[in-house]
Amino acid sequence: MEVWRPERNHLENSNVAKYMSIHGFKTLEEFIAYTYEKPDEFWASFDREILRLRWYEEYGKVLDLSRGVQWPRWFVGGRINIADQLDDSADPLVKWEGEDGTTAIWSYSEVLYKARAVASWLKRNGLEKGDRVAVFMPMVPEIVPVMLGAIRAGGIIVPLFSGFGKEAIRVRLEDSEAKFVFASDVSYRRGKEIDMLSELKAGLTQSVRHVVVHERAGRPSGYVPLSDVFRTGGDYVERASSEDPVMIIYTSGTTGKPKGTVHTHDGFPIKAAADVYFHFDIGRGDTLSWVTDMGWMMGPWMVFAAYLLRGSMAFFEGAPDYPKDRLWRFVERFRVKSLGLAATLTRYLRSIGASAEPGQLDRLEAFGNTGEPIDVESWLWLYKMGRGRIPIINYSGGTEISGGILGCYVVKPIKPSSFNGASIGTKAAVFAEDGRPAPPGVEGELVVLSVWPGMTRGFWRDPQRYLDTYWSKWPGVWAHGDAAMVDQDGYFYILGRADDTIKVAGKRLGPAEIETVLNAHPAVAESACIGVPHEVKGEVPICFVVLKPGYEPSEALRRELIKLTEEALGKAFGAVEDIKFVKMLPKTRNAKIMRRVIRAVYLGRNPGDLSALENPDAIEEIKRAV
Repeated sequence: MEVWRPERNHLENSNVAKYMSIHGFKTLEEFIAYTYEKPDEFWASFDREILRLRWYEEYGKVLDLSRGVQWPRWFVGGRINIADQLDDSADPLVKWEGEDGTTAIWSYSEVLYKARAVASWLKRNGLEKGDRVAVFMPMVPEIVPVMLGAIRAGGIIVPLFSGFGKEAIRVRLEDSEAKFVFASDVSYRRGKEIDMLSELKAGLTQSVRHVVVHERAGRPSGYVPLSDVFRTGGDYVERASSEDPVMIIYTSGTTGKPKGTVHTHDGFPIKAAADVYFHFDIGRGDTLSWVTDMGWMMGPWMVFAAYLLRGSMAFFEGAPDYPKDRLWRFVERFRVKSLGLAATLTRYLRSIGASAEPGQLDRLEAFGNTGEPIDVESWLWLYKMGRGRIPIINYSGGTEISGGILGCYVVKPIKPSSFNGASIGTKAAVFAEDGRPAPPGVEGELVVLSVWPGMTRGFWRDPQRYLDTYWSKWPGVWAHGDAAMVDQDGYFYILGRADDTIKVAGKRLGPAEIETVLNAHPAVAESACIGVPHEVKGEVPICFVVLKPGYEPSEALRRELIKLTEEALGKAFGAVEDIKFVKMLPKTRNAKIMRRVIRAVYLGRNPGDLSALENPDAIEEIKRAV
């Protein structure tokens, strides 16, 4: 099987290679250990040597663990505003493409001017330090100075997924008690104009005092136009403490209301920048792009990392396959160095034959994968499309992490679907159910045995829920909820969510193991497997399969796919109880399959929070199949 291997340039000139050389590290493992064993030394060096942050008052101590590992404090005593790091230069910061092909490039200077105006307008209109500012906008250039301006003013941004409906908006505005909302009146996707303002109006809560609207459709909204805010000028900036909150970003759970993860000036942005610098090799003048929405962590992650590293960010509005080759033309047009996408999007592009044309990827130096495990077939598709030159940086962590627990580095070979090391600052391990490290090749739960600046500072106004979610399984151990495995060579593999894990006759089986087999079949575009109760085996796998164009469901194909899983995984262990053919799977906007929703619908239960769902019609599709 193919393995990506570093070339001389990676081993000598990549960011991680140069840092290791300067600091005298002989091996990647030695470097990673340093980042978590001596966090005070490492994070101080990252700040002073690479980021060179502008501190109003220097911190006296990098790390304070006096409240326990659950509540570390970083850069103690420092005063900073993480949005006040913009250079007043003509270098490009934002590169954007609309679905109709229009483009925009905004310099650091232009973004800085607009961010200053937003901050000053907010302050003049009653924003007090710590007030929440919700942002309900699609991926348009204006969203960057809006977010940075709100932070500059001392506000806490609350990014909202641009596809949210009124109830999802209401719940988050109510929970955060947002005082200000910046919104767009419409967005554009697959050639259609989508009314965002009506959803916002229906979801507004009593806490909201001011609404600012980015008017795109040529129809006055009745609210303050964003263009007027940008023209107001001003230069206000709040000198915040390092641990002051900068963002509340919500994640959805199986039950209960969404969790508002709290992040600080010295946390999420710095961890994001470190991951992008060491994993994705982005530095001054380089272009980072991720197929995402600002309501998902990868959106703010891209913004903070790109500008703190003095690079640029490239993003687009609309669907990546509209037209089919859009993504690759976009990469070529904006000279993207590192492109991130979800495994589901990769599988979809593969299924419709959306390969890059010769020359389109000549400037691309890394693919990124996050959101869920990437199957071997999709990994190999990217590998071959990059002609073996472009590494696939598998990257997994979460909103509560501010980036990765696991990643890949370009100074070490990368096996298909693997992570070749723990991410920056994290001591990762895989624990068995007894709380001890699982042997190589044995599935367990991914845990973290260190602290890092990007840790969420708890859930908004619900610290106990944070402790119960991550710290209650084993004392002093962050249990992340991902099912994972480490092989004999020390490479990590994510097998799915721990709560997605299927336990057949006492044996744990990750859904990705079955899905990888199914997705390798020439008729299969993608699949999702769930575990359902069985009176003898405890649980059995049920799989939902989307076929490629030109293939039709049949009993013969169903039996063929079941047999394929038996042959690949063993009849007792990998036998699929049933396969259901569907036209689509329920996904989030960043193409993450919502298996918990499939399982709930299959079992006739309440699927919980559906606000993150991109395609509600998939629910009815699952119901019909069942």
